[in-house]
Amino acid sequence: MAATVMELYGSKVFNEHEMRERLPSSTYKSLKATIEKGQPLDLEVANVVASVMKRWAIELGATHYTHWFQPLTGITSEKHDGFVSPQPDGTAIMEFSGKELIKGEPDASSFPSGGLRATAEARGYTAWDPTSYAFVKDDVLCIPTAFCSYTGEALDKKTPLLRSMQAISDQACKVLHLFGKDVPRVATTVGPEQEYFLVRKEDYEKRLDLVLTGRTLFGSAPSKGQELEEHYFGTLRPIVSEFMKELDEELWKLGIPAKTKHNEVAPAQHELAPIYDTTNVAIDHNLLTMEMMKKIAAKHGLVCLQHEKPFEGVNGSGKHNNWSIGTADENLLDPGDTPMENLQFMVFLSAVIKAVDEYADLLRTSVATPGNDHRLGANEAPPAIISIVSRLWSMATLVVS
Repeated sequence: MAATVMELYGSKVFNEHEMRERLPSSTYKSLKATIEKGQPLDLEVANVVASVMKRWAIELGATHYTHWFQPLTGITSEKHDGFVSPQPDGTAIMEFSGKELIKGEPDASSFPSGGLRATAEARGYTAWDPTSYAFVKDDVLCIPTAFCSYTGEALDKKTPLLRSMQAISDQACKVLHLFGKDVPRVATTVGPEQEYFLVRKEDYEKRLDLVLTGRTLFGSAPSKGQELEEHYFGTLRPIVSEFMKELDEELWKLGIPAKTKHNEVAPAQHELAPIYDTTNVAIDHNLLTMEMMKKIAAKHGLVCLQHEKPFEGVNGSGKHNNWSIGTADENLLDPGDTPMENLQFMVFLSAVIKAVDEYADLLRTSVATPGNDHRLGANEAPPAIISIVSRLWSMATLVVS
């Protein structure tokens, strides 16, 4: 089984292994410099990458490509364009250029913009995020991208994230310089643990409120709640176990490091936890995870509920984001054996605490959705309170919840 997992893992991802194996050495080094140092990507290099990426995707059955992005709708979006290019003699060839890889121009008029621009200003641009690997899904080459307006306003959720990661890196590098350490980049990481509910499709369809809103709006309290918590870490039901097995396999193909799976506290509630990754990559993976959960659940006669509070009186479908910051060589929130004597650790810990204190309103706003507010205010974490838990003695991670 271990060999099978090793063969599956990353098999649908144009990852560093594929780049190193397939790209010319000079092209690979140039692309790595773009990924690791943010250096501009030359169009000639992009053309070579696009050609090799297209060939790899076609080998996996892909016929189209898409700039996969995250508009302000809460879900991902994609517009598929075919590789096929008709020729004058009635035949066709498969084409994909560096320009098509780097930038796209989807119609942005129907996407929410947060009031940043008039609806009539329809033009929007997708820009390749080379730090997040391209992948093949449903016979389509998916290229992770950011989505911006013509004048540079962010029309998505990835652009502000990438900008914040760069801002943190710039300032953290300056602080490390004061400690005599010159590093090219400081990265933030996150491990988003995903909770969800599984219900049988026939039961789901009997509840119109669940179908229309994602949660129940009326009805009696459940006959069995979570008072005894016997469901937590309990034996998996066969139908749930089969769902989880297929989910693991599909996630592994996409290079998503699904690690832990178990029953959660509430009846029909479960959780999947991945290994942490660079923040933007972890977010991409989490969005793919939620999509795959819904698709695979349907194949097993189930419906996957991801509403933050689908049922009253029991736990909701939350995400626990274990966040940290570090260089390629060290975790900057690792206290070491003597944290009180670890000046570097204390500086970075204090900086994070100060940032959370001063920008608590922005942090609160970033999670303020109707569904999440309903969850936070209903028997779980109070919505108006932001707390910091720093596990100094056992973990090199700072958790903001």
